[in-house]
Amino acid sequence: MTIKTLTLNMFLLLSTFSAFSQNNASLNSLLNKSSEFIFPQTAQKIETALNTKTIYYEDANEEKYAKWLTKSGLELYASLGKNNAINEIFFDIPDDKPLVVAGLPFDLVINKTTLEESTAKFSKYAAKKQKMGAGSTFPDGTRLTFKKGKHYATLIFDSNNLLRFLGLTTELIAPGVN
Repeated sequence: MTIKTLTLNMFLLLSTFSAFSQNNASLNSLLNKSSEFIFPQTAQKIETALNTKTIYYEDANEEKYAKWLTKSGLELYASLGKNNAINEIFFDIPDDKPLVVAGLPFDLVINKTTLEESTAKFSKYAAKKQKMGAGSTFPDGTRLTFKKGKHYATLIFDSNNLLRFLGLTTELIAPGVN
């Protein structure tokens, strides 16, 4: 084996390892001791905790939102309520990135936590499973919803039963909304 081939093999091995390495979401200061997201929250506090800038935007209905793109690859976004308070939040990763991100609410890990683990973990909250259709973001995936305290949690799993999305809302999101 030549030095060039060995170097190329090592480079490919290291890039593959880093592509699937686990990142941490750095949410510790935003979670309570039970690993639950603390509400209400402010955009400034989330910005500080994540060490990233807040991006403010409006939708077509002029509803105000904020989002954060973290170094780990995790994307957070939230609607801004009265006095810009944040009472619900969503955690997502881009579809084209094979990222594993830990440190989420309920000790969940995107692209690692399975549907089976979550079903067992949240069964005490009467978690409900629903298969997702062909027109959804994750065809043949599954939506798991439950209520804990004042918030509903929506976990979306891909067709491989791996967690891809987490939403914490004050109202249950309709199944057709993705």
